[in-house]
Amino acid sequence: MTRLPAELKPESVTAIVDTREQLPLDLSPLQSIEGTLTTGDYSVRGLEHVVAIERKSLPDLLGCIGQQRERFDREVQRLLAYPVRALVVEATWPDVEAGDWQSRITPPAALGSLLGWMASGLPIIMAGDHARAGRYVSRLLFIAARRRWRESRALVDEVTAGVQPEHEGAIT
Repeated sequence: MTRLPAELKPESVTAIVDTREQLPLDLSPLQSIEGTLTTGDYSVRGLEHVVAIERKSLPDLLGCIGQQRERFDREVQRLLAYPVRALVVEATWPDVEAGDWQSRITPPAALGSLLGWMASGLPIIMAGDHARAGRYVSRLLFIAARRRWRESRALVDEVTAGVQPEHEGAIT
């Protein structure tokens, strides 16, 4: 009988980076592969129906608040269907409040949109920059995978409790 290892290691987890992601994050120590995701930019292989993470730079976010609002609201609705979901923004709350950008989107409108998405159930992680976003997304993907791993391990232990390993020559 094969036993699951006691713990899942980050190097054993494979992240999926959507093929449309233009500036992929460094997700080390996780493994990474490209793939087409239905929703979001990042997920975990085998958990594509459970985990969806969307990444936005500040200019991308402003576009989603402005001209691409209807499309992004549909994306948010799809994200809300995932047990593990988040919008990771490569900016800080003070960046949004300062409004140092060339856009007709005002800081109160940007804050209102972010807070509205949060109120609808979408966790928003203000990562500050691209490198930190990579570290946060990597960690979030690993934590989601580890939780599912532990649940699976507990189920295997429960199902196989009291079952004797098969021996060569045993009567079955």
